[in-house]
Amino acid sequence: MDFLRRLLSGQPAEKQNTAAQSSSTPPKPQVSGNNASSTAAASGSVSAASTSETAPISEAAIPDTAPVKPADRPTVEVEARPAMFGSVDGVTRPLPQDAAIVQSGNEHLAFGQVTDVGMVRTNNQDAAFSLFCAARSADDWPDFGLFVVADGMGGHHDGEKASAVASRAVAAHISSRVYVPMLTGDDRYKQTPITELMVDAIYKANADIVAKVPDGGTTLTSVVVIGDLAYVAHVGDSRVYFMTRDRIEQLTRDHSLVQRLIELDQLTPEEAVDHPQKNVLYRALGQNESIEVDTITRRLPPRSRLLLCSDGLWNQVEGDEILDIVNNNPNLQEACNKLVALANARGGLDNVTVILLQLPG
Repeated sequence: MDFLRRLLSGQPAEKQNTAAQSSSTPPKPQVSGNNASSTAAASGSVSAASTSETAPISEAAIPDTAPVKPADRPTVEVEARPAMFGSVDGVTRPLPQDAAIVQSGNEHLAFGQVTDVGMVRTNNQDAAFSLFCAARSADDWPDFGLFVVADGMGGHHDGEKASAVASRAVAAHISSRVYVPMLTGDDRYKQTPITELMVDAIYKANADIVAKVPDGGTTLTSVVVIGDLAYVAHVGDSRVYFMTRDRIEQLTRDHSLVQRLIELDQLTPEEAVDHPQKNVLYRALGQNESIEVDTITRRLPPRSRLLLCSDGLWNQVEGDEILDIVNNNPNLQEACNKLVALANARGGLDNVTVILLQLPG
């Protein structure tokens, strides 16, 4: 019978047993030469199609077919190089401490801004404007910032119109004469001192108010920061304070009647607090066709701060209190919020506007 089975099947019994075993255990493919590349291409196309429908699989979920002892794993020496954008080879990795220190040049100026109607007024006649640019390239641009606070005066709507017109005019003039030339590589703006360009901007703002809001007026305090240099142009009693960790200094001079009486030794600072004419200004935009502008240039040390504010803040909050709040609130926006909240808690008799900026370092 065995002879007949072998004759009818056409193959030996040993080969039949081998075939039966092969059907239950798939053979391992062995690819070489040109067949290897074509197989890899086919495998890649299947993987690409499956990723659109299947959630990514973590590396830990893929078992090693041939476990390797840690001591036997190959090590690769990688040349040290600074990490860019917190990633290497497309994989996000935490920056080592020394790399974070080396990249201190990538820190930038930071700022916060708040304006609030206060607790008594029904409309906000203050205006605030902040423009900031930071770049890193072969052109080696410094940080650029333009900051403006204006406190409007006049009828119910004339004051808010005047402050809006003034802040817009100054922002447009400085942007076109300083910021845009910096972007386009036009160095002609360097031929004119920044403070002169800022004075021209305030002249333009004053002319616009006289023409468009004849019954309105406004203070205007503006700061341009380029790198570590601050340029200040100022009219009225909105202020700029300079702060380090240990001290606060008022950079601007109030153009008010009581301040003038203090300078002439006819009034003490204590008497000025309750003086009936403490809010009367002898210099503001919109009062005359000509205007005199105070200017200041200041080099700022690392991590120093500048604070621009309307009198709604400094009439309610003392300088040492401002310094304490800023020192205890590293988040600049939160510091601005708390300064405004304190002014409102003490009556909020006027609109309150605060811009706080800090140099890197």
